[in-house]
Amino acid sequence: LNADIIMCLDQCLAYPADKHEAEAALERTTSWAQRSKIAWQTQTNNGSRLFGIIQGGMFKDLRRRSLEALVEIGFPGYAVGGLSVGEPKNLMREMSAWTIPRLPDHLPRYIMGVGTPEDIVELVGMGADMFDCVIPTRNARNGQLFTHAGTINICNSRFKYDTNPVEIGCACYTCAHYSRAYLRHLYQARELLAYRLNTLHNLHYYLDLVKQIRAAIQGDRYDAFKKDFYDKRESG
Repeated sequence: LNADIIMCLDQCLAYPADKHEAEAALERTTSWAQRSKIAWQTQTNNGSRLFGIIQGGMFKDLRRRSLEALVEIGFPGYAVGGLSVGEPKNLMREMSAWTIPRLPDHLPRYIMGVGTPEDIVELVGMGADMFDCVIPTRNARNGQLFTHAGTINICNSRFKYDTNPVEIGCACYTCAHYSRAYLRHLYQARELLAYRLNTLHNLHYYLDLVKQIRAAIQGDRYDAFKKDFYDKRESG
């Protein structure tokens, strides 16, 4: 496929999983990582980067074992897997906060399956570099749109005659051409265009959020950015 980043195969458990299950998945994931590394090295990889995936469930000692084993194998980047699989939000963030600082800080640190805008802001503050999640597109199909003041559900009756864009000042195609009222009409009519336009807006929002995060880090003002991020939500 000539992908820039490719992942080792891993066994990701649903929550809850007992320690025996988590340990077995860890050992299987480590074995697959060793085999993946050999295969990657012996084949033409066209400049791709193979990432190992840390497992271990919600057990810090198992995550340490997984992390140390993968670092010993050696990869160009590391992913934290097995999170956002049904566990409480505070537990997901606790496991992330414990794991991320223990990864090599000179290599990309990727949190799999996360997340909401709030998750991204919190985890970047912990040292995470990369994310993937279905939320922008899945929530768009469910009529949920992201704004800097929080989320809105476009199906709500209060948007029936609202001629404003999803977010005033947003530069996305959807906000430039369509009102909340029209987007609500499309969604209520189950018109496929609704899902496309909602998705365009949500993806633009996420890209803009990450752009702001990058600028805040480069300007050494991440704490101020984070405070402003939450202030806008509270005032919105």
